[in-house]
Amino acid sequence: MSIWVFGVLGFAMLALIAYFAVFLGTGASAVGLVLALVPLGIVLFGVHLIDRWEPEPKSLVIFAVAWGGVAAAGMALLFDLLLNVAVGRPDGIFTAVVQAPIVEEVAKGLGVFLILVIGRRAFDGPVDGIVYGALVGAGFAFTENIQYFGVSLITGGAGDLTLTFILRGLVSPFAHAMFTALTGFAIGLAARRGAGASGALGAGALGLLGAVLLHAFWNGSSLLGDFIVLYLTTQIPLFLGFIFVIVALRRAEARLTRRRLGDYADAGWFTAEEVVMLATPAGRKAGMQWAAGLRGDRRALMRSFIRDATALAAVRQRAITGHDAYAAADEQALLARTRATRAQLLAY
Repeated sequence: MSIWVFGVLGFAMLALIAYFAVFLGTGASAVGLVLALVPLGIVLFGVHLIDRWEPEPKSLVIFAVAWGGVAAAGMALLFDLLLNVAVGRPDGIFTAVVQAPIVEEVAKGLGVFLILVIGRRAFDGPVDGIVYGALVGAGFAFTENIQYFGVSLITGGAGDLTLTFILRGLVSPFAHAMFTALTGFAIGLAARRGAGASGALGAGALGLLGAVLLHAFWNGSSLLGDFIVLYLTTQIPLFLGFIFVIVALRRAEARLTRRRLGDYADAGWFTAEEVVMLATPAGRKAGMQWAAGLRGDRRALMRSFIRDATALAAVRQRAITGHDAYAAADEQALLARTRATRAQLLAY
């Protein structure tokens, strides 16, 4: 990841800090920031659970959160300010149901697409897309929550702030993550099928449409009718459905990992028992327990063995699609690493 990219994001972050300091004041901004860390932590923990099977590179994880919290939030804020100057303050329902879903999801979705472009070799499928989309959404919600919490404190005191924190921070912390995950899912699905940047952009546009519609529906259900009834009958079922889809995709990823490692087992690189250990949750748990009992506790080596084998399976899948010029070199490097790690695990 280029240092210049983070440099631009850093400059934009300073602009956002200045904006909050001027329009909210340092006290309200500080309170909002501290409270916004709570839903951010909840979402990041949830994403970590999704991402455990094949963890994404830390640089891309940081970029995803930063894009959501700085670039996407800044774009949405700038558009809102320009619109206010040009035509005045729009109707609240229009802003919530039309403007916000379109502007915010486009800004966030652009970040997911950029991750594909700059980190294609770490963007292997729909689960990766969901992870990156959720991270971008988490960053966006963090910055947005600072503003919502700060405004609530200024206009309504501790009572309004408490209600806003409960509704945004505890009742629906995954909302933005879930919206943008739809865009990420579509881009990841295209990546799994070997699509290039243009193909992923087209697929992402379809996912973006779903994200915008879900965002609009979510905001609309919060404004129209009985919120509690709509929350229980629509928003919770949507979130539970989201979890169900993620679990199903995780299982599909595990099956794909096992199938691709089976290719290497057929060629003599792994034993059938090792494939089970590396490519199934139960096998990984047993492998970690076995490594813990070895001289010197070799769980760190086992984690490396599992991580490299999972990456190897992903490289094999990319090689099959024929759209990764670096697949052969990555494959040889990962095969050498897994062989060396196995030797260290078995050394006496």
